[in-house]
Amino acid sequence: MTLALGCIADDYTGASDLANTLTRAGLRTVQTIGVPADDLALPEVDAVVVSLKSRSIEAGLAVSRSRAAETWLRGRGAGHVLFKICSTFDSTDAGNIGPVMDALRADCGQAVVLVTPAFPETGRTVYQGNLFVGAAPLNESPLKDHPLNPMHDSNLVRVLARQSRTQIGLVDLATVTRGAGAVRARLAEFAGKGVGAAIIDAVFDRDLETIGLVAGEHRLSVGASGIGLGLARALVSTGKVRSASRSAETGAPVGGPAACLAGSCSQATLQQIANAERIMPVLHLDPDRIITGAGEAQRALDWARPRLAEGPVLIASSSTPDQVAALQARHGRDAAGHAIEQAMADIAESLVKSGVRRLVVAGGETSGAVVDRLRIPGFLVGVEIAAGVPVLRAVGAESDMLLALKSGNFGGAEFFSDALRLMR
Repeated sequence: MTLALGCIADDYTGASDLANTLTRAGLRTVQTIGVPADDLALPEVDAVVVSLKSRSIEAGLAVSRSRAAETWLRGRGAGHVLFKICSTFDSTDAGNIGPVMDALRADCGQAVVLVTPAFPETGRTVYQGNLFVGAAPLNESPLKDHPLNPMHDSNLVRVLARQSRTQIGLVDLATVTRGAGAVRARLAEFAGKGVGAAIIDAVFDRDLETIGLVAGEHRLSVGASGIGLGLARALVSTGKVRSASRSAETGAPVGGPAACLAGSCSQATLQQIANAERIMPVLHLDPDRIITGAGEAQRALDWARPRLAEGPVLIASSSTPDQVAALQARHGRDAAGHAIEQAMADIAESLVKSGVRRLVVAGGETSGAVVDRLRIPGFLVGVEIAAGVPVLRAVGAESDMLLALKSGNFGGAEFFSDALRLMR
């Protein structure tokens, strides 16, 4: 198997988003969990998205894991590797976007790396180097209150410069609209000045197509699923990949009970939980009891098991921004986050042992903890539930399962019911 495109994603839900985008664009795609074992049987595919849980860990560890993924992908023939990051550029001044980008750039010897989190389809655009979430600059959006990576600066040139060893440039929208030749010329200019990476503006899908065409001529790019869309369209339009249509179904129905877990504290997920209460039983966990080890996970399982035979259930650890801030003040940010993630993983593992075969998880960190605990090595990408969120069928797992892994801000108001309707 020779890959047309290799991807390294810094969290699991972002990997699902990218895999979904590549599949929609015509690439046969598999998402793996971690760097695959050499004996993992994969179907013939055009792209592999290696999912890591590296967004909020120590920078050195993120670098080593990303390099291992790059080595695996290059070994399968991937001439271009996309380091997939969040469309809201989640990262602190310590990383991990900058350190990983610097390491991968050094490995492949690329002069200038194109970087953009833009994905207009989901309301993420970049103009004059500033990231907008809908109509709001990043620092005025709900991401300013993110519990792990609060974003207080919308200027991505500044944000990336604070965490990278190289000089950061800007390819503005005027250059992008003049086409691929103008972008190539700007990159050559930057290379002559010692600029190692460039934020590139994108406001419309056609901008992503220009970016994808130019980026694909090199060995590395950094961005969200939008640049993945551009890369995929370039591969198809240039004839390097024959477009494959997505199957209408993700294999045979798996049946069995269904459950939903919500760990994201985004406004979107909080609204989705509220709406789900009209159609299924919902249990709100007490985060303080989770952190102090007061048996909250067991209480959730005792609540859920007798209800599963009647239909889906939802267990939520999500809290409002004010509640999160108070919780972190009492227990510490890292300790609180880790305890809640592990509790949700405990719950997921026990639910699957109780027969759950359809599992919906909301929240990037929660999804990572859950999938790691379930030891699922990979997924086939199925039908799209919402923009950036596909149905996933487990590959190489002990039991046939369907999952949906969603970033906190993704999905419509009825996401949970929409997901379950497509997961049979």
